[in-house]
Amino acid sequence: MQVTVLGCRSGMPADGQASSGYLVETPSARVLLDCGPGIATALSAVSDATLLDAIVISHLHADHCYDLLPIGKSLLSATMSFPGGPQARADKVRAIPLLVPAGARELFDRWAALFPVTTMPLLDKAFERAFDVREYAPGDVFEIRDATIGLHELRHVEPNCGIRVEAGGVALAYTGDTGMTDAAVKLASGADLLLAEATLSHPDRTEHGHLCGGDAGRIAARAGAGELALTHFACTERHWLHHLRDDAASEFPGPIRIVRAGERIDVHNG
Repeated sequence: MQVTVLGCRSGMPADGQASSGYLVETPSARVLLDCGPGIATALSAVSDATLLDAIVISHLHADHCYDLLPIGKSLLSATMSFPGGPQARADKVRAIPLLVPAGARELFDRWAALFPVTTMPLLDKAFERAFDVREYAPGDVFEIRDATIGLHELRHVEPNCGIRVEAGGVALAYTGDTGMTDAAVKLASGADLLLAEATLSHPDRTEHGHLCGGDAGRIAARAGAGELALTHFACTERHWLHHLRDDAASEFPGPIRIVRAGERIDVHNG
């Protein structure tokens, strides 16, 4: 399994870096985890959106789902180069499974209507034609080619599910956004790689739900994860990132990496 970090910033893009988005590749599946602002561009630099086998959204905050619309429109526009025009080829669009929290369909209907293209109405049907929208509930499990994808409810102000991807005996756990919770330990139990947000410099004392480096390290240690990768950065200044790593290392004795946009991570068993 390989993970390509398309974006790793919390909130909006900054310093030329996109928000949250991670391309996971198994021997036969390509799955995009989250799709924040800037991810459509970053994805196009390493792969074609038409090659995706699924997109999974952890929660419906803008920095994790905003670029679904441009990716959907790009999938539809790929049909427009065929003779006969876009309407004639609408039936040829391969709808990509889009796994989203319950309630997303209503949001998508409003969203798609915001930017009508009156002369090319197919482009307004991203969530009808480009995606096969599947609303999930915590605890649901999906099979995407050789990958098993499990959704684990975590703790955040907006309903958020951590995502566990397993294929070929290798397991990746991704937190999305969460505060400290035993459910995050279950998500990451025995995972070869825990991709954990580390938004804060100190533990969260609010109800919003975010992790600091030490929280992520504590989850990784309790879960017996093989490696910890920190992401979702509010700042990328060197001293800030060093603090996150040191904080995590105070709790987790295993390997720790600070992810970088464009980085490819090989996930190995053991």
